[in-house]
Amino acid sequence: MYHYYFDQPAEAAPPPPAPSGPPPEAPQPEDRPQKAPPHRNRRRKKRSDLGAAVVLLLLCLVLGGTAVLLFLRAEPLGLSAWAVPPDIQMPDISDSAAETPELERYPNGDGTVLTLEAKPEGEPLSFQEIYRRVNPAIVSIRAALTYGESQGTGVVMTESGYIITNAHVIEGATQVEVSLTDGRTLPAKLVGSDTPTDLAVLKVEADGLTPAVFGNSEDMEVGDTVVAIGNPMGEQLRGTMTDGILSAINRDMVVDGETMSLLQTTAALNTGNSGGALINDQGQVIGITNMKLVSTVYDNTLEGLGFAIPTTTVKPVVDALIQSGYVTGRPTLGVTVRALYGWEKEDRDVDHGVLVVEVSAGSDADGKLQTDDILLAANGAELNTSDDLLTLRDGLSVGDAIQFQVDRAGEQLEVSVELVERYTVYR
Repeated sequence: MYHYYFDQPAEAAPPPPAPSGPPPEAPQPEDRPQKAPPHRNRRRKKRSDLGAAVVLLLLCLVLGGTAVLLFLRAEPLGLSAWAVPPDIQMPDISDSAAETPELERYPNGDGTVLTLEAKPEGEPLSFQEIYRRVNPAIVSIRAALTYGESQGTGVVMTESGYIITNAHVIEGATQVEVSLTDGRTLPAKLVGSDTPTDLAVLKVEADGLTPAVFGNSEDMEVGDTVVAIGNPMGEQLRGTMTDGILSAINRDMVVDGETMSLLQTTAALNTGNSGGALINDQGQVIGITNMKLVSTVYDNTLEGLGFAIPTTTVKPVVDALIQSGYVTGRPTLGVTVRALYGWEKEDRDVDHGVLVVEVSAGSDADGKLQTDDILLAANGAELNTSDDLLTLRDGLSVGDAIQFQVDRAGEQLEVSVELVERYTVYR
């Protein structure tokens, strides 16, 4: 599963705080960029050996200093760790100026949609029956990155080769291959990827694949039996099934500034399970597994805290990705802001405001706001933290405008910025 790299985006480093007071919040983007994986601009950690990767993978969110959310993508040594056909030229990573190749795209708009079926009545299936029904629809995914590779899991959606996985599994991929349970390995193209929901759709050229049956996650209740099937440790332990119960429904987890409403389960999830299936007792996929909680405190383990994206979230996102390659209707300002240090307030002679540390090209803010601007107020409301701006933005729609009161090197300005579609800025 994808141990999603949730390194924070590269941002302008704030100046050191004065010794007299505690630092304010760290810089936060006013929204989380939505980009197709080849375009994302996240810093990547240096790859190490597999054992170290299992321990150090993708720590994305600290909870109380004792636990982190771990996205479960397996990362072996690097590109040399898997065979590359001689007719495929891999990127020359020694040339830092070379443009990073992008994952080939599959045409959108063929009308395919994901169907969710109601949970049937009757006795539950045995674990063996569930495995026989669903495992043929579980695939292994290997993504070649510029400086390494990732491994994860996918779920076959259609006989014609649409496959659902996590966005973080194929983030930054230049090539992707899918291994089927019948022994075939096929190249995959990217249909679309959606970072805020951590979902992606791939397409392989094949017929007669065994698709999974997708159920409605709203039919589930806390305490229901579930199983997970995926590839912990990548292909080393592919097709592993674990069992548990549904521990919580609509569990809100904040990841990289974005709230995900997830299913929580006691079924064991490990590195490599990302993009796999969470399945009910009737053999229906009711979630796409994507992360777990792990402890960062020595000798303090956390077990049975895995999470999956519910199918009620999966369906509209997958349908949009197949149709358009992206999800519409998400507004962005295209600015990254942080709270002011006390000494900065004194220096700039202001008692409130947030500092602009980055303006995204292609947004309406580009050319209107500048780095080092102080946003004092938005639509008449005083700003003190990035959350103040996020709360205001979340109540607006694409096309709405925010009127800012801006301090620019001591000059007071009024600037109007229109919210635009995220995908037009961060694709």
